This record gives sequence, C-alpha cells and structure tokens, in this order.
Amino acid sequence: MQDYEESVSFLGNWGPFQRKIFFVLLIACIPSGYSTLAVIFLLASPTHQCSIPANSNLSQEWIQASIPVQPGGGMSERSTCSRYELNLVKNLSAMGASTNWIQNHSLPGLNSEVLVPTLNQEECEDGWTYSTEFYQSTVVTEFDLVCREQWKQPLTSLLFFLGGTCGCFISGQISDRFGRKPVLFGCIGMLSIFTVAAAFAQSWPVFAFCFFMLGVGQISGYVIVFVLGMCSEIFVGSTRIIFSTLWLNAGYALAMMLMSATAYLVRSWRYLSLLMAVPGLACIPLWWLIPESPRWLVSCGCLNKADLIVRSAALENRVKAPSVIFTTTEVRMSVWSHSFLDLLKTTNIQHVTMKLWFMFSSYLAYFGLIFSMSSLYGNPYLNHFLLATVEIPAYLVSWLLTQNFPRRLCFISFVLLGALALLCTQIVTDSHPAVIMFLVLLSKFGVLTGIGVLYVYSGELFPTVIRNTAMSSCAMFTRVGSSVSPYLMELVGIFEFLPSILMGALLLLSVLLCIFLPETFRQPLPDTIQQMPLMRW
Repeated sequence: MQDYEESVSFLGNWGPFQRKIFFVLLIACIPSGYSTLAVIFLLASPTHQCSIPANSNLSQEWIQASIPVQPGGGMSERSTCSRYELNLVKNLSAMGASTNWIQNHSLPGLNSEVLVPTLNQEECEDGWTYSTEFYQSTVVTEFDLVCREQWKQPLTSLLFFLGGTCGCFISGQISDRFGRKPVLFGCIGMLSIFTVAAAFAQSWPVFAFCFFMLGVGQISGYVIVFVLGMCSEIFVGSTRIIFSTLWLNAGYALAMMLMSATAYLVRSWRYLSLLMAVPGLACIPLWWLIPESPRWLVSCGCLNKADLIVRSAALENRVKAPSVIFTTTEVRMSVWSHSFLDLLKTTNIQHVTMKLWFMFSSYLAYFGLIFSMSSLYGNPYLNHFLLATVEIPAYLVSWLLTQNFPRRLCFISFVLLGALALLCTQIVTDSHPAVIMFLVLLSKFGVLTGIGVLYVYSGELFPTVIRNTAMSSCAMFTRVGSSVSPYLMELVGIFEFLPSILMGALLLLSVLLCIFLPETFRQPLPDTIQQMPLMRW
C-alpha cells in the first residue's frame, strides 16, 4: 500500500469532495475546542471571605472588621478562611466600640498587651461570601471547594485531564480496529451527554465523575479528526498540510474564543455547562457527510468499501475513476494484528515513540500558561480570549513552516522562543502587568507553533497501520503533562517562579530530544513499521 496516494491521485487535491470534507471536519472539531476551557471557567475560584449571618445585627463596618487582615504577596489581604470569633465581635459592637478602636486598643478585662488582632479566630462556620465581579456562580462556589475543601479544586482538574489520558489510550486502539468514524461520533456524543449531566449534578462527586467522562471525549475526538485529515487518510498533497497545521487548529482556537465569549455572557456555571452540549448536538447531521477513512479500509483489507468511497468522491469531483483503483496485490496490513505494544516492538520505533511521548508531555507548559493566566491582573474572560487568539497566528506560522522548512528546525526554533519568553517572566516585576502579559502570549505563541509542527512531524513518523494508536498515545501524554499543571501552580507557595522554571526546563529538554529524531520533510509516509525512517540515535 506504499502507492495509496498514487492510487487516489486522480481525485486531485481540491475538488468538491475535498472541500466538503474539509469544512465538515472543521465543524467536527468545534465540540473538542469549545470544551477545552471548561476546566477554567467552570472551576473558577472567585475571591471570598467568611460569611457573616444577616441576623448578627452587625453594621457593614463591623462585618469588614470581623475579617482578619493578613500580610500576603507584599501587601495586606483579608483572610479567606477565618474570622474573629463572632460572639466576641457582637459583644464589642454592643459595647459601642468603634471599628477604629478595635485595631488600636485592647479589650476590657484582658491583659493590656493583648490587642484585638491577636485574639482567637474561628473557621468560616457560616459558609463564605463570594465575589460576583466576574462569576455569578461556579462549581467552587456551588460546592464550597475552598479552605479545607480546596484540595478538590486541582483534583477536579486532574480528573478532567486523566479522562483525556484514558480516552486517548482507549479510542486510538478502538479506532484502529473498528474505524475512525464511529469512534469520532462516539466521542462527540460523550461530550454532549456528560456536559448536560454535569449541569444537573447536585454534589461534587457526581460532578467530578461527569467531568472525568467529559475529558475522555474531549481530546479523543480532536485526535481522530486530525488523523482523518492529516495522515493522508482522506486528504493528500498540500491539502493535508494546510488542514492539519492551519485550519484544524484555527478552528479549535476559534472554538476556545467562542467559549470565552459565551462564559462572559453566561456567568452561571450550570447554564454554561448546558450550552457546552450544543456544538456536539449540532454535529449529529455530520454522520451522513463524513466517510470512513479509505486508507484505513485498504490497510485492513476492505478494498470494496474503500473503492466505493473513492468512486463516490470521483463522481463529486466529476473525474473519471480508473477501472481498478486498489489492486489485490497491494499489501494487506491488518490493523487487527497491531496494538499499543507495537509502539515499543522494535528498537527503532521504541526510541521514536518514547522521545515523542516526552516531547508531547511538554504540553504541560501549554496548560500551565492557561492556568497562570487566571491569576494575572485584569478581566479573566479577556485574558483567556487573548490567549486563545494568539493560537491563530501560531498555527498560521506553523503551516508556513511545514510547507517550506524541515520539521526539526521549526520545532527547535519556536519551542526555544517559548521557553526563553517563559523564563523572562521571572525578571519582570508585578508593577508591569502589560509586559508580563506580552511575555506570556509570546511564550504560548512559540510553544503552540512548535506543537503545531510536532503534530505533523509525529503523523509523518508513524506508519498507517498504527498511526491512530500512535497519535492517540502522544495525545495521551499531552494529558499526562496537563494533569500535572493544576498542581504545578500550587508550587507558587514554595517559590514564586518555580512553575515557570520547571516548564522552561521541560521545553528545553524537548528541544534536546528532537535533535535525535529523523527528518521527514518531503519524505513519503510510511505504511508499515518496517518502512519507518531510522533513528539518528
């Protein structure tokens, strides 16, 4: 099947059939992109403080004075998890003490050296009051995932990413065995079903389960669309490159921008979760428009079905198909005989696979930047909109690069740019938020450009018989890296710049590993494991 592209070359690169599939696949990737930022907006943690019951009969001044002021980040901040003992505050208010006096005098009957700020504090026994400046409600405010329950915040994000890890592992093998199309629509269906289920969750455990299942379908659907479009399974020639490096990723980024705009307009997490199901439901009619991968059908010996799809495409393109498109003398490569373990079968594919797994785990920096954006100064919706917007020029550049330059050179150059910009954020003070924002956007631009090239590079390295399994395994490792990102942000408490240093070091190590991979620029795609290019080391 080394001549597959030659066998279907009579279709051309950009006929009515290719144009239809091109735009249909773009629509099919929107549900995955739209749900990416769910981990940000549904799990947002607004500023909060202990709630003071309305029946406490305290004035607004006394309510504010009952929250301790603590030093933090070079400035004083009100405590989020404690308050002065409410009965004590009530007594002071009843005595007629002023809130100015409370900060400068000791209490009657107490040692004169004991000031009120050093008195006993208690936990938020009456719950919390949350700021509604940016969010009307979130999962955090709904289930009070703060203070003693704060550990559930990063755990929920972790479950989302672990769902993606499991989904990539399972869906890749299933789609290599049973076809791309049924698994693609299965993933899209999961997104719609579990976003609706999450909207009606009445407890954190139920929501966490739905969020895990949401993660299962989110990245898996994207990977299958990528394989259909990029790996010469439907598109060939220049159409394959422009779809995989530019338009598919631009569609994904536009979906993220749309999610930011939707979250800005719909600030209740339950309604937002319901709206997340709409793109998936809108994709149902696409079942009758997206064909099974003819290349996959040929690879598993289903020549008649592949022939039927290609002849139908020829009718749409108004070209004459040859009497015999796929000959029985072509090599039959049964995907049923290949599994995940084949990625480690020979020394050559083992070295390629393990290096790519690590390089894809550098996706940690991608989600690390997204999580860090939530803590930057300014409107979080605008921040994430800008962070999604910068992906479009990044993918445009990656497309131009893959058209004209070697893969390794492109990946190394731009990931280095992203790493250096990320490390430079350490030398800029908080008094220059615009500069920090620029460096963060530049870092994401570099990282995304490199990753855009890496997806194409990986698809060209792996053979047809195991390509979807291989790409799904790589996507699985993006989720392994992403799973760490919520906890990575917790390291700020140890050292402010530690997350940036770790992300930068990971990117630099990925650059080093890329040097030893074989170049695939303008080389034919391998169909069997034996046809894979040899490792340089």
